Amino acid sequence: MSIILPPSRLIALTRWAGISLLVLLSACSGSDPATAVRTVQPVAERQAAQMMISAAHPLAVEAGLDILRQGGHAVDAAIAVQMVLGLIESPETGIGGGGFLLLHQAGSAQPVVYDGRETAPAAAKPDRFQFLGTSLPLALAIPSGSSVGVPGLVSMLALAHQEHGRLPWATLLAPAIALAESGLPMPLRLQRQIEADWSLRLFADTRQYYRRQAGVEPPVLRNPALARTLQQLADQGPQAFYRGPIAQQFVQRTNNARWGADDISLEDLAGYTALKRDAVCAPYREWTLCGAPPPSSGGISVLQIMGMLEHFDMSALAPGSPASLHLITEASRLAFADRNTYIGDPDFVRVPVDGLLDAEYLRQRAMLIKPEQALTQVHPGEPGKRVERRDIELAPDADERGTSHFSIVDAQGNLLALTSSNEAPFGSRMLSQGFVLNNQLTDFSFDPQLGDLAHPNAVAGGKRPRSSMAPIVVLDADGEPRLVIGSRGGSRIIGYVVKALVGVLDWNMDVQQAIALPNHLDRGLGLELEAGTALNQQVSALQALGHEVSLVSMTSGLHGIEWVDGQWRGGADPRLDGVALGE
Repeated sequence: MSIILPPSRLIALTRWAGISLLVLLSACSGSDPATAVRTVQPVAERQAAQMMISAAHPLAVEAGLDILRQGGHAVDAAIAVQMVLGLIESPETGIGGGGFLLLHQAGSAQPVVYDGRETAPAAAKPDRFQFLGTSLPLALAIPSGSSVGVPGLVSMLALAHQEHGRLPWATLLAPAIALAESGLPMPLRLQRQIEADWSLRLFADTRQYYRRQAGVEPPVLRNPALARTLQQLADQGPQAFYRGPIAQQFVQRTNNARWGADDISLEDLAGYTALKRDAVCAPYREWTLCGAPPPSSGGISVLQIMGMLEHFDMSALAPGSPASLHLITEASRLAFADRNTYIGDPDFVRVPVDGLLDAEYLRQRAMLIKPEQALTQVHPGEPGKRVERRDIELAPDADERGTSHFSIVDAQGNLLALTSSNEAPFGSRMLSQGFVLNNQLTDFSFDPQLGDLAHPNAVAGGKRPRSSMAPIVVLDADGEPRLVIGSRGGSRIIGYVVKALVGVLDWNMDVQQAIALPNHLDRGLGLELEAGTALNQQVSALQALGHEVSLVSMTSGLHGIEWVDGQWRGGADPRLDGVALGE
């Protein structure tokens, strides 16, 4: 059955359908204006003996470092960094969204992951994004009540803090509160995002907050409403987000959306629980790679790609050469075929994690790759049974971007990688109490069927949508940390992280050099090369190998820290405004 809208919602939907194309062509599909790659930090500035943070803005890094100087745990610093980014990078991340926090405690055998992914309301049904039997256009789904999930970020941070925090919760929110109250010069990246996103003109919340502040000279970013909300959380504790006035206003705002479902309830917020999960881990040459498990596809997909590449001598190939690009692309296509077939919320569907990461299965999948020619078609495998299954016609996910990532190492050697998101930049185009409301439910499959089978990522009440977030920790043969890294960028995150891992582990690059490498990836939508880079010279050679190639603006947000020669060395994506600093 398709959803039946009340007359008022149907009128609104019809009225706004005429502008949906405009919205789709701008930020509702994930607007990401081209960003010039700036000069990277000198090595001397991003080395440290004890502690380090790499994040997308210097003020966020400094807030976290100050917490570490006070003796805080990496989790304490992460809360401070995240809350500041929720102000400065509010289109990408904030307390109205969710994320995954990967933590490797010094001396532990394996990292753990805190799952703060959003959940669908209890009343949600599989046909949530269907209208008259047809999937809604993404442009209409994003700025609707149907797209908003129950936020998990605050609950996730609270759970990690309960288990590892050393400093008071209120202390960790203080830097963000002070910045939101006093204001700061609006970052150039945010100014560019606001100017490039025409959809912000169409919605009162984004007009009044983003465009109004960007329209003054000089532009100043200030958010007293967010400061008040964070102060409530500081005074009353993180549970205040899910019960009481904050929750009531959140529900009221979603229920007043112009169209779409209005079914998020106070019970949905009060019942939200962040989860602690084991990381997924697999070997890669002499290292062990660990990442986020389902409902994120990021960990499994990165590990699958690397597990296939292990059967090729990547170190013998030049970075950016047609041969290396081809192998990474083919491994990515095969991994995404498995991702789109099997991965969903493990509390609702059986995800064959062990089978997907089985070394023999990945060897067989790698043998499908032809070094001299791209595969005409790519099919998922069936772990433990067959290397390919041709009974499923794949439907790649819609394009998505957004998100923020940072990495931390504290003085005790604890490593933390946190990726968080509102889904699309500017989320659902709705704000409440100073923060952006996510549109994460559009990460569900709009079609509840995958051929004759139920889609593993179909909507269901209380279910967490599949994510692509890929915080990664690399351990050496002795189980000691080698690298912690992750990125922003929607489903492109997987390709960004793989590029950096190959750069560091196979090509012996400094983490900063690996991060700055031109981006390239294939999510089952064709081979995408970062526009305006040296890779553009390889288009003809890659087309000759059978690839469908497009040049795309790809603003990754890789932030990583590696252990080299007895010290920490950081890298920050030069496509953003971030830095890696330590002591």
